[in-house]
Amino acid sequence: MNNPTTIQLDKSVVKSLKQIREHPRQTYNELISRMIELFKNVKKRNQYDEFLHKIQQQKMKELWDNKEDEAWEDA
Repeated sequence: MNNPTTIQLDKSVVKSLKQIREHPRQTYNELISRMIELFKNVKKRNQYDEFLHKIQQQKMKELWDNKEDEAWEDA
């Protein structure tokens, strides 16, 4: 660690961090760094999913909002 700082955490947060460590000697710095990377990956994936959803919306509207389907509704 090149430039350590001090942060204040509630005891409950420290307890939770202890419970989710991957191994007993894992430092909080390692654990939080890993959590940050996981969060970034999830956020990227969600952005990609939202992008696909927006693209698909127009095509689905074209497929569902057509005269042929409306004719079957009254059959």
